[in-house]
Amino acid sequence: MPIFAPAVAPSRSELIDHLVRTRIAGDVATPRENNLSHYRKLANGDRYYWLGLELGDRWSDEQDVLAVMAERCGVVDDPDHRGGQDTIDPEMTVGALDRAAAELRKAAEGRMRVLFATGHPGALLDMHGTLAQWLHAEGCEIVRVPLGTYTDDGVVVQFGGVAVHERGASLWHTHSPAPMAAVLDQLGRAGEAPPDLVVADHGWAGYAGQQGIETVGFADCNDPALFLGEAENTLAVTVPLDDHVTDPRFYEPLTSYLLAGAQPGTD
Repeated sequence: MPIFAPAVAPSRSELIDHLVRTRIAGDVATPRENNLSHYRKLANGDRYYWLGLELGDRWSDEQDVLAVMAERCGVVDDPDHRGGQDTIDPEMTVGALDRAAAELRKAAEGRMRVLFATGHPGALLDMHGTLAQWLHAEGCEIVRVPLGTYTDDGVVVQFGGVAVHERGASLWHTHSPAPMAAVLDQLGRAGEAPPDLVVADHGWAGYAGQQGIETVGFADCNDPALFLGEAENTLAVTVPLDDHVTDPRFYEPLTSYLLAGAQPGTD
């Protein structure tokens, strides 16, 4: 297939097969030990794992965190399962994609101002960029990050309409909420309103949702904060998926499915 040829959207069952085959969902690479460690650290108040959300003391029991992750992501719900394989339920992934598509459709129909960002540029940049280009073609304004937005010893830049953190001449994998905080601050200083919708991951999504911005997030099974944010209605949608599989092309069918569901007039 030519690299820029539009992909045919898979059916729901075809997408589920693809997610499991590529380990975006199903038996994912993230081990159970890593998941439980992150749930425990979040519950113990380690703000690195809060991803820009203000969780207070509402999630101080790691078993409560595990229960939400089982309900919304599909990890194994047995607290005695302490090691080895863990899972993301592909049905939950596709269900969340359907809800995310509805948010994109609402943005397209309302010609909203939308900000895309990723802390996983090595995997998710193309997905976010494709969605940004489609919304732009539908008449949305893709928010442009002001020049000179510096944070976390680096700078926020954009590629294909997607904000990323650059540091040391490299695009940075980051969980930090500071880049989104810097972008919103700089927009305010420039006299611009905040976005109507943010589509992002990691701290980019968590911080935006915490500021009251309608937010669609993407999160792995070892990043529980965004799922807690969805449970508390701080985020509109959190899509469970392995956020860095072996090839970014594996996200293309997922992106095509999202775009098909986001077409105006689709419900």
